[in-house]
Amino acid sequence: MTDNSELTDLTLAQARDGLRGKAFTARELTQSYLNAMNDADALNCFITKTPDKALAMADEADTRLMRGEGRPLDGLPLGIKDLFCTQDVLTTAGSHILDGFTPRYESTVTNNLWQDGAVMLGKLNMDEFAMGSSNENSYYGPVTNPWRRSGGETKLVPGGSSGGSAAAVAAGLVAAATGTDTGGSIRQPAAFTGIVGMKPTYGRCSRWGIVAFASSLDQAGPLARSVQDSALLLTSMVGHDPKDSTSINAPVPDFESAMTGEMKGLRVGIPKEYRVEGMPEEIDRYWRQGMDWCRAAGAEIVDISLPHTRYALPAYYIVAPAEASSNLARYDGVRYGLRCKSDDITDMYEQTRSQGFGDEVKRRVLMGTYVLSAGYYDAYYLKAQKVRTLISRDFSQAFNKVDLILTPTAPDAAFGIGEKANDPISMYLNDVFTVPVNLAGLPGLSLPVGLNAQGLPLGLQLIGKALDEETLFRAGGALEEAAGFNATPTRWWRDV
Repeated sequence: MTDNSELTDLTLAQARDGLRGKAFTARELTQSYLNAMNDADALNCFITKTPDKALAMADEADTRLMRGEGRPLDGLPLGIKDLFCTQDVLTTAGSHILDGFTPRYESTVTNNLWQDGAVMLGKLNMDEFAMGSSNENSYYGPVTNPWRRSGGETKLVPGGSSGGSAAAVAAGLVAAATGTDTGGSIRQPAAFTGIVGMKPTYGRCSRWGIVAFASSLDQAGPLARSVQDSALLLTSMVGHDPKDSTSINAPVPDFESAMTGEMKGLRVGIPKEYRVEGMPEEIDRYWRQGMDWCRAAGAEIVDISLPHTRYALPAYYIVAPAEASSNLARYDGVRYGLRCKSDDITDMYEQTRSQGFGDEVKRRVLMGTYVLSAGYYDAYYLKAQKVRTLISRDFSQAFNKVDLILTPTAPDAAFGIGEKANDPISMYLNDVFTVPVNLAGLPGLSLPVGLNAQGLPLGLQLIGKALDEETLFRAGGALEEAAGFNATPTRWWRDV
């Protein structure tokens, strides 16, 4: 029997093996996470906790495991980003406008997880409607990064929008978590919190039942403590879904088995355009170190060019708000969520949306409505879509020469809560290395490789060909082994 205090230190794969080997039960594992959650309110990772549901699901998993009928994720406790609709469980997307919304249906991704035996611990905090890079835009308050600068007590952001998911994984409050990535919202918070974040190919995971931000960019993916855990979780998340017209009907590999520990024969591209002005020397140093690790694992390093990279951010911040303004038009106070009382229906619409949406959401809806308006559609939205095509073409041409691309994940480490609150442009620049991947619909993986001088995690990003997540996991596993990153945050929140 393993001591309960040690169970939350296990990786997802270790916990799976322990359950199958009957070293502990799913109920014991789940209870240890529930205890950890209750000691971590200072991090504000959860919007809704579901302890009774979790224990009931754990008991069902124990019954199956006892009968020898274990499923791939049986008894493994997960956190779910509050963008995924969960049947009869409050789903808010981090917004006031969805107050009291309890779906009568389950998102395809979470349904896949439950069918494979996973346990739901609760719904995780996030930037409102996934709009943000710091998790400061939630109606339920900001999430606090479990990491702190060496010798400091400044509260840091965990990145966004999947900040609650990333912080919960890094703090050991969940074994792993789901996230969504529209412009880097899995990979950037993974880098900020020292964990692994995986954005699969657009269409790999069904978007059905996920509250929409920008439909042509949104993609679900896992946040986990290791590359192996990420592969394990993604295998259960993906699959064709006839309810989602953008879902890809392609075979689902066993991603975990792709991790061979070497990169022999792989060509890894280094794009010159990712050497941005003002990037800290530490990040550039780890990038060069990553190239050396690739060579040592048997890969060849190839210089490449992605010439339209510099247009990715402006194109993204036209396309994404445009799609958001359309998607968010459905929130009007009539059918579900918040409704502000009024004698006049037009005033009810206006008051509900005014009070229900936060500042960042309003900013993006206004931007999106503007670029879609008569006289500006061709000048902005249509032009941004043409730039998007050029960015995709750059990647296609690069992948004629290389198998993977290696870049930094983010231009800096985690920053303090409130430090960039009044500078949205600076905030948007956090996504400079991740946005191009979403515009092209490609898979990307972020893994931690070291700490900066202030003791904060830094990450590197691997970008792969469409539907080639296996090569990403293969290379990611080799880089992870070479980096040997095993640092964890001090659990200061237990004393708060």
